[in-house]
Formats: sequence, C-alpha cells, structure tokens
Amino acid sequence: MLTRRSPFAVPAAEQNWIDTATTLAQEFAATVADDDRDARLPIEHLRALSDSGLDAAFLPPEHGGQGLSYVTLAHTVRILAAHHPAVATVWLMHIGAAHALVTMSAPDEAAFFAAELRAGKRFVNALSEPAGGRFFLAPQQNATPAGENWTLTGRKVFVSGSEAADHMLVNTSIDGVPAFFGVTVDDTVSFPPIDETVGMRATRSRTVLFENTPLLASRRCGFPPADYANLITVGFAMLSIGIAESAMDAYAAAARKSKGGAPAQSENQWVQMETGMLWTQLQAARLFAERVAWLADERSEEAMPAAAESKMLANEVAKQAAAEALRVGGGGSFLLSSPIQRIFRDAQAGALMAYSVPLTQQVVGEAVLAGS
Repeated sequence: MLTRRSPFAVPAAEQNWIDTATTLAQEFAATVADDDRDARLPIEHLRALSDSGLDAAFLPPEHGGQGLSYVTLAHTVRILAAHHPAVATVWLMHIGAAHALVTMSAPDEAAFFAAELRAGKRFVNALSEPAGGRFFLAPQQNATPAGENWTLTGRKVFVSGSEAADHMLVNTSIDGVPAFFGVTVDDTVSFPPIDETVGMRATRSRTVLFENTPLLASRRCGFPPADYANLITVGFAMLSIGIAESAMDAYAAAARKSKGGAPAQSENQWVQMETGMLWTQLQAARLFAERVAWLADERSEEAMPAAAESKMLANEVAKQAAAEALRVGGGGSFLLSSPIQRIFRDAQAGALMAYSVPLTQQVVGEAVLAGS
C-alpha cells in the first residue's frame, strides 16, 4: 500500500541539511551547560553552522543560495533548540536579519549583504527599544536628516549576538513613518556592560548604543513582497518546540529513575496521565508550527497570523513541559548540575519575545470575538 508523504515533511532534496544540522547540534550540546553558566556567546558553534554552508543555502538562488524551504528552516531551528537553545535563537535572528536585508534592499545592496552572508559575516536584528513594548515594529526613536542620508542616536535592547555582529537590521522613525536600514557596525556603535538574563544566558542579548550612526539612503529597505514571510516569525514557535522536546526527554528520564529503592514515578497513574496529556499537547503544538512553515512555503497570506498563534501555543507548552520536568525531578532538579533547571529557565524566554503571549492572546481573542 502506498503511503502519502506529509505535506509538512522536509523536502527530500533538503534532507541533507537537516542531517547536517542534527550532527552539529549533537556536538553543540556538549557545551550548553557551560555556555549558560558563563553567559558566553557560543560563536564557534555559529561559525560551524556558517562553515557548513547552511546559512548561505537559505539565500535565494539568484544570490548564490538554494532557496531552502521554510519547512527546513523550522526543523533546523527545532533541532538546534532541543540541543542548545541559545545557538538556535542567535542563529534564527542572524539568518532572519540577513534574509530580510537581501529581500528588501535595492539590487546592489542586496547583492552586497548576500555576499557578506556567504563570506561568514554575522547579522543581527536591532529593533526593540526601551519603551517600545508591544509596538516594537513602530520605533519611537527618530532619525536625524544628514543631507540625503540620516543618522541615528539612541539605543536598542535585547539584541541577541550583537557583540559578534558585522551588520544590523535597524529600524527608526522618519517623519513619523517606520523605516528599516542595513547598518554596518562601526565606531559609532557601542555596547554598554551587559545586564545578564535569567534564561537564554548564552544569547548575550544586550543593549546597543548608536551615536550619530550613519543611515544611508542607499541602504534604506523597501517593503517586502506581499507574500513574503519573515523567517524569524515563522521560526519562533519551533524555538519553544525544541525546548519542550528537551523538557519532555528530561521529564521522562526523571520519571523512570528509581530513588532509594522506591518504585519509579513512571509507574504512578497520575504521572502516566500527566505524560499522556503533555505529550499530546506537544505534538499538537509541533503540528501547528509545521503548518505555519508549510503556509509560508505556499506563499499564503494566512502564514503570518498563524505564526503568531502557533508561537503563543508553543511558548505555553514549553513552559508547562519544563515545569512538569521540574516537579517530577524533585529537589535534584533545582541543582545547578541538573539540566532541568536550565531548561526551565530557557523555556520562559519565548513567551517574552515579541509578540509576547499576553499580547497575542489579546489580539487573537479580539479577532475571535469579533467574528473574524
């Protein structure tokens, strides 16, 4: 009997990239605890991803890439996140910023940024502002005219991987209208002492200061095509799915462990019931995230709204899975030597990333109650 291939499956021609990501992710896992403890950006892992050709492969063919699918992007993020969440986060921001600049820039600048990505240069998103809140795509900081160009004096916050950045995707306000620019890091860009985070410590998410930083008219981005799906938005849910999968693994391992000769918790009915529901919720969230990637590949206008809903669900499932792992793991899971405490802290981060879970709940709820 013939078995139909799932429409959400990674294209067969792209499976080699999933294999590459899996092999590298397994190697990255060896440093995840130390990187978290030291709040150290794992730059060698990010370079390994670039050296493998994966970064460039996501570029459109006309820019020297393979135009890999959103489905492959989603599963790459999931695999990386299950082994080293900080690597997955910084890599997604990097590839998303680079892809956006190539997509939205004028031809000469698009070619420049594509060449920089192929050469292994690093990209970051510098979009969030201290008072931006839910309106992070509508910047409050104004650019200053400088002839045909502009300059920016201000700050951006929670910029992951910024200390290793060569180029940034930066937003600002020009005459009250949001504008996006490609900015090359120079001596007008500085980094104050980092405020370390509780979770996702190895992303080194930090404040970036701009002091009369040039915003070149030639590097002002245009509007993306109407059917363009932002890579970061599509991949966000899979960050939490990967973390949830690692939480489920830790949960199951803790439940199967016998303590002091007592029966393992996996033999308790309540643990079995809890596991059944948690596993099913994780599968549902993963399926939703896979559908988002498929919609993006189909160039569907439903992709971006569905991505927000998918992220909201994935964020909550990851938090729940990590909390259950902490509960089943007991006192030992509170020790710094336990991976569960790190997974629990990392799981909280997704719900705070834009768009946050409370905002998404409100937006989705308003739409449902309005009948749309």
